[in-house]
Amino acid sequence: MLLLAYAITAAQIMLGLAMGCAGWRVLWGPRAQDRVLGLDTLYVVAMLLLVTYGVQTGSTLYYEGALIIGLLGFASTVALAKFLMRGEVIE
Repeated sequence: MLLLAYAITAAQIMLGLAMGCAGWRVLWGPRAQDRVLGLDTLYVVAMLLLVTYGVQTGSTLYYEGALIIGLLGFASTVALAKFLMRGEVIE
């Protein structure tokens, strides 16, 4: 069990670093496509961070939150991609 605790903590630290890198890409991306990719990475990392926290605490509530983040993140990525391709979201 001690090895699992260390592995989860290490994973959370690495996911935090990945979140920082994705945030940097969102703020200082040279193009709009880079910013959308950074947002996509940011929501995936946030979802994985919730999953690792759920494994660490043993609570199933965090899995539901991760599922909601995944669904909303996917919908927002599709909307942003459609906006970048056509210039409008709703036709």
